[in-house]
Amino acid sequence: MMMTRSMLALAVFAISATAQSITIAAPTDGSTVTAGQAITVDIARPNTLSPSQEVSVAIGLLNCGKSCAGIDPSQRFGEILFAGPYAPTQQPSGPDHIDFYQNFTVTIPQSFAGSQASLNVAHFNLIGAGPFPNLETKNITLNFAAST
Repeated sequence: MMMTRSMLALAVFAISATAQSITIAAPTDGSTVTAGQAITVDIARPNTLSPSQEVSVAIGLLNCGKSCAGIDPSQRFGEILFAGPYAPTQQPSGPDHIDFYQNFTVTIPQSFAGSQASLNVAHFNLIGAGPFPNLETKNITLNFAAST
């Protein structure tokens, strides 16, 4: 009986954490950027029923060389482009659906070389009535155009 309750509590925590998960809404995976260019990184999270308190995000860029396949941003994060508070605001995103978004403008370093880079986001928030700390990482691949 006690083991069943523990497993149920663990499942509820896992579902709550998944419901609080962010996405990198922009730029899109596979976008082409130029060194020295300012880009907008749009970090979104869905509206949820469980309580949460947003704390912070960090945005990093990792040079992958020819391929970013298999990059794990929790192990290699790259050059930090932003680290600070995350306070998304509600924005309608479609019929009867509201997400929370915050935009960050970051500049791709002029010295950054390579044909691909992994844009990495680390997100920290507090979830539930307890609350419990939650840290997640997400990433997309960016392609580099020739500098102008």
